[in-house]
Amino acid sequence: MDALAIINKYYPEDNELKHILLTHSRSVADKALWIAGKHPELNLDKQFLEEAALLHDIGIFRTDAEGICCFGSYPYICHGYLGADLMRKEGFPRHALVCERHTGAGMSLQSIIDQQLPVPHRDMVPVSLEEQVICFADKFFSKTHLDKEKSVEKALKSISRYGEDGVIRFNHWCECFL
Repeated sequence: MDALAIINKYYPEDNELKHILLTHSRSVADKALWIAGKHPELNLDKQFLEEAALLHDIGIFRTDAEGICCFGSYPYICHGYLGADLMRKEGFPRHALVCERHTGAGMSLQSIIDQQLPVPHRDMVPVSLEEQVICFADKFFSKTHLDKEKSVEKALKSISRYGEDGVIRFNHWCECFL
């Protein structure tokens, strides 16, 4: 699979949005690969980690997030499942799960219902180790400050708005992956 070819299919123009997506996704991929290198005992699929990390935010162009040059019609929180739909259409169901399950520190069905989020009513929590590593790595990089890696404290603060279950997952990942 050529992740960059898929990105180019959905982002054919070289513009600010594509730059944001590529820069952010490369940072996430590098952090995920760093975790894989630090923890050989996890036996992570490094090729999949890189591909899926590069593609985890492919759905952002369909959302309305002016600050990162997205002018679609969906709320930004929808980008994960929208990207998953694209990946399934491309024939990559495993990559689709990473897209769908990386928002926040994952979103349980109960938290989706409790917060009345405009996403499908199903569990969207990372399951495989690769999904968990990519979701965790993603929390350290914003799309508005591309040149900075967040501290653990800032990453934790950014996910705390998605509910306590995400905070618990993130803290567990800190113990496992750092």
